[in-house]
Amino acid sequence: MQIIRHSEQTLKTALISKNPVLVSQYEKLNAGEQRLMNEAFQPASDLFGPITLHSPSDWITSHPEAPQDFEQFFSDPYRKTPSPNKRSIYIQSIGSLGNTRIISEEYIKWLTGYCKAYFYGLRVKLLEPVPVSVTRCSFRVNENTHNLQIHAGDILKFLKKKKPEDAFCVVGITMIDLYPRDSWNFVFGQASLTDGV
Repeated sequence: MQIIRHSEQTLKTALISKNPVLVSQYEKLNAGEQRLMNEAFQPASDLFGPITLHSPSDWITSHPEAPQDFEQFFSDPYRKTPSPNKRSIYIQSIGSLGNTRIISEEYIKWLTGYCKAYFYGLRVKLLEPVPVSVTRCSFRVNENTHNLQIHAGDILKFLKKKKPEDAFCVVGITMIDLYPRDSWNFVFGQASLTDGV
């Protein structure tokens, strides 16, 4: 087992930018937002706590990616930003999220609260839950796990068709396994940044 911790300097390098546009935004933060930003720099903060790697097959270990700081994220030409008429995140649940309706509603309540906090300033709206059959997506039974799996790309197409006019993005959630192509065992999720799904 390995634990990854970030130093205060690493967090400041990742989060603070000298870009004049971002500097002016930092200067407009209210007292509560400044306190939250300062808390983010503390290594013991709950915001950026240590990451525990349990095995060599954990995602971070088995899929190395180049690090990205906030400056790189902000400057990415493919990054979409909300606009005055596209400021809503829609959540679309697909299939049952738990073995009872109450559990499903608790998951949605938790996810909605998290999205409102993390994407501060955007509206979070719920779409009416749909059964998997409505998506008309391809599916298979995984030969190793024997679990039903639905095709992630087909879900993205479904979400794109359902995307409301005022949507910044639509997030589909399901407890059913996903696969992106026949040669893959499974995938945790998939997104289309250009389509906002």
